[in-house]
Amino acid sequence: MKLATFRHDGATKIGAVEGDQIADVSGQPGAPTSLRNLLARGDDGLAWMRRAAAAGPRLPLAQVQLCAPIPKPQKFLGLGGNYASHLAEAAKAGIVRGSGQVWFNKQVSCIAGPYDPVHKPFVSDQFDYEGELGVVIGRRCRHVRAEDADTVIAGYVVVNDMSVRDWQLRAPTHTLGKSFDTHGPFGPWLVTRDEIADPHALRIRTWVNGELRQDGNTAEMIHRIGAIVAELSTAFTLEPGDVLATGSPAGCGGLMEAPHYLRAGDLVRVEIEGIGAIENRVINEPERDRP
Repeated sequence: MKLATFRHDGATKIGAVEGDQIADVSGQPGAPTSLRNLLARGDDGLAWMRRAAAAGPRLPLAQVQLCAPIPKPQKFLGLGGNYASHLAEAAKAGIVRGSGQVWFNKQVSCIAGPYDPVHKPFVSDQFDYEGELGVVIGRRCRHVRAEDADTVIAGYVVVNDMSVRDWQLRAPTHTLGKSFDTHGPFGPWLVTRDEIADPHALRIRTWVNGELRQDGNTAEMIHRIGAIVAELSTAFTLEPGDVLATGSPAGCGGLMEAPHYLRAGDLVRVEIEGIGAIENRVINEPERDRP
């Protein structure tokens, strides 16, 4: 299934995408208030969604506004340097990673919808993109073994881990530069785990204004999804709806031989095979947000 959060007639709703339509389940008996609450019901929640989608009214996708599938996850985490190609381009710029997993927080206030505008900050000219596969947790868990990770994963999303590079490098945690408002678009929906035969065999591409900038494959991941879930769940409890961005292949604008940072008017598209695409227009940070 493709599970979506969307707005229609001024209300936020949830549903299942089928072709060019979405089944609106919000009015069905027992409907959860959000996809995060649906995931917390486990297999029963997904079974309910299948029944409700079959019975619910359908709307053309063109008539709704798709939102981030999980608008308010409890955690939004990113893994740095998880593709050898990205590590190689970073090394040319003097940035070297260790062999372990290097995680950072993206504050949940940075989340944006799959087609929402994103803000070029007025405090920086080093605004960059990173197309990534996002893993969404489906069950509360701790101390998960790598080989059991599939049992706690709800599904997958497309993420653009947008970054303000000079702010990112202010501290080893990277949190500030990864968390500006609107800099965490993802979606366009959550594709459930059963629909993806192998999450480590998906082509991932990013375009800026139609120019292909990133062209990689999740097969290149250094730390695979099982190891990722095992590492994080050893440290803390993972909750339904938590989003884990798993790293980006080579091609970031800031690491090109002549850096190509994002400017107002640019259109950034990230597409992952079998999941879909998100597309965000860059606009200047609104005057209302300035001091």
